[in-house]
Amino acid sequence: MVNVIVILEIDPARVDEFLEVITYNAAESVKEPGCLRFEVSRQFDQPNLFALSESYVDKDAMDAHYLTPHFAVWKEKSATGFVAKRWSVKGPVLE
Repeated sequence: MVNVIVILEIDPARVDEFLEVITYNAAESVKEPGCLRFEVSRQFDQPNLFALSESYVDKDAMDAHYLTPHFAVWKEKSATGFVAKRWSVKGPVLE
């Protein structure tokens, strides 16, 4: 199994725009055959800080995710600048 953890700091003035795009991406992602989970969490005390938690059956499934139409929408919209800072970890789950 492969996990992707992403922490995003969003421009506070554009949180609603971000939420529209990321909730669409998450809803479509869990329909992918190799996607086990795509969850979006919001920080209690900093409402413009989010975590994405994704799990895929393997690296091929993760790579396939990046070729989907809904990911293309995410990539296009996020390139407009609503993401102020981004950190991520992608890799296999250690046993």
